[in-house]
Amino acid sequence: MATVRPFRGIRPTADLAPRIAALPYDVYNRKEACEEVAREPYSFLKIDRAETQFPDSVDTYDPRVYERARKTLEKMYKAGNFVQDRWKSYYLYELTMDGRSQTGIVGCASIDDYDSGVIRKHENTREEKELDRIRHVDACDAQTGPIFLAYHRDETLRAIIEEWKDKSPNYDFVSDDGIRHRVWTIDDAGTVQRIASAFSKIECLYIADGHHRCASAVKVGKMRREQNPGYTGDEEFNYFLSVLFQADELKIYDYNRVVKDLNGLSQEEFLKKVEEKFQVEKTGSDQVHPGKKGEFGMVLRDGWYRLQIREEYRSEDAVDGLDVSLLQDHLLAPVLGIKNPKTDTRIDFVGGIRGLSELERRVSSDCEAAFAMYPTSIDELFAVADEHRLMPPKSTWFEPKLRSGLFIHKLSE
Repeated sequence: MATVRPFRGIRPTADLAPRIAALPYDVYNRKEACEEVAREPYSFLKIDRAETQFPDSVDTYDPRVYERARKTLEKMYKAGNFVQDRWKSYYLYELTMDGRSQTGIVGCASIDDYDSGVIRKHENTREEKELDRIRHVDACDAQTGPIFLAYHRDETLRAIIEEWKDKSPNYDFVSDDGIRHRVWTIDDAGTVQRIASAFSKIECLYIADGHHRCASAVKVGKMRREQNPGYTGDEEFNYFLSVLFQADELKIYDYNRVVKDLNGLSQEEFLKKVEEKFQVEKTGSDQVHPGKKGEFGMVLRDGWYRLQIREEYRSEDAVDGLDVSLLQDHLLAPVLGIKNPKTDTRIDFVGGIRGLSELERRVSSDCEAAFAMYPTSIDELFAVADEHRLMPPKSTWFEPKLRSGLFIHKLSE
């Protein structure tokens, strides 16, 4: 069963929250991060991506970068830009995008639950990407970017959320990308106990987004255990900052594919090979946004096509039956020669939030083919994680993105 604890959050003052809150550190490249910090000097990116405070000659992973992150956080705290709550609390974090809202409970999940499989994952992590956040968390002595977790619908927690949202929020602002953010602090002792008790009855939690941040947080916690052999398990470093959402409130967008070339085939030869496993219908200038599983939109230089996987190639397997697997196993690998989409430089990935016109743009500029996907469902994600298996790379794209800087979890409380 899951352990999710309250914590004494360090949070921006209400007037600065809209300016401090920043998209996740890995949404930006270095140039974009520098431009954002120049535009908004209070942006949390100057802590999450402290290389923005150095010339380009200083490497992103230079030890001075992590030390600057620590000093900047301390400076902003001492200046009163952040304050720490007096009591251990949970928080509600509501995000509204295009008229759709999702509300998560902010708390701290257990590193032991991660190790035991109570917290289930669906992606592998890469050590070099983990190392950056390990250094950042360890230097700052704090987790600054929450892990996005999901859980099956729970009526007790739903009732608490709705009850608490009748109160006035701590924050209520709309970010530059049009997302509305609202935050409430749950510091009532009885309600805190009800939330902890409700989570203790939940069998498992799922990582929706933030696998690398999660793995890094767990490794920092284990490092601290080694440094403190007398640890009791109650210390804050045994837990990591999370926002937990009920699954039925979440939306997964399509994660589309673009390919640089047709693997030496003419378009006619390529289409003939595709037809071996897919039904192919040319739609010309009419964009194809897949409306069901097993359906794909494809853009070539002469326009759009609708593809449908032939029935005999469908699968009921949790991984093999995913649309991203069907495209990979029956078209990208055998026809286009893309055996490993994680490492092959001939393929790129485009979040569905950017729309189908972005696929057209890429085909008219630097690619020969693009594929519009039907979104992976949250139930499919849960099914893969429940079998302790992994999805292919770039299977899910969640929106809206959680902001960093609204909640900070100190490790050495």
